[in-house]
Amino acid sequence: MRTFHDAKAMAKALRSQLEQQGIELSHSQSLELVAKQFNCSDWNELAAKIGASARTDTIQFTRNSPIFRIFDEAKAKEYYLDFLGFTLDWEHRFDANAPLYATVSRAGLILHLTGHHGDASPGSNAFVVMHGIEQYQTELARKNYKHANPAIETTEWGLMMTVTDPFYNRLRFIEAAGK
Repeated sequence: MRTFHDAKAMAKALRSQLEQQGIELSHSQSLELVAKQFNCSDWNELAAKIGASARTDTIQFTRNSPIFRIFDEAKAKEYYLDFLGFTLDWEHRFDANAPLYATVSRAGLILHLTGHHGDASPGSNAFVVMHGIEQYQTELARKNYKHANPAIETTEWGLMMTVTDPFYNRLRFIEAAGK
């Protein structure tokens, strides 16, 4: 059963169904009708209720950032920056002889790379839901990277492309079916 948290999806569905019957309704009008269904005077009242509930009643995770263990800084940078196309955000060392801790990012995905033995284990996996998997695979294939040629496979949940870094960490990029 849908709740007021689903109001925008409900308004979109209402508008779509009425459009199929030849009844035109603006986005604003559909939002107002849905607000009335939840006994709110207008969309602004319902939107405030949704916002207040999101802040107090629900748990939300807004970002995750996997930590991958690396052993060779040059190989890590070649792989993550040159091949995968990430950007180096920052690097840190406790002193000149300390291992590297860095973050890299691309299109909203942030990865932590660490040479510190206690931070992560080699051979980790990250499941990354994304859009544009076919374009990304084409981009990677064009780079003709000698250590990887990732392919897309079709799974029951959508398209998946797995890449493995030089330290056996795997990124499983997923584009859900129908997206």
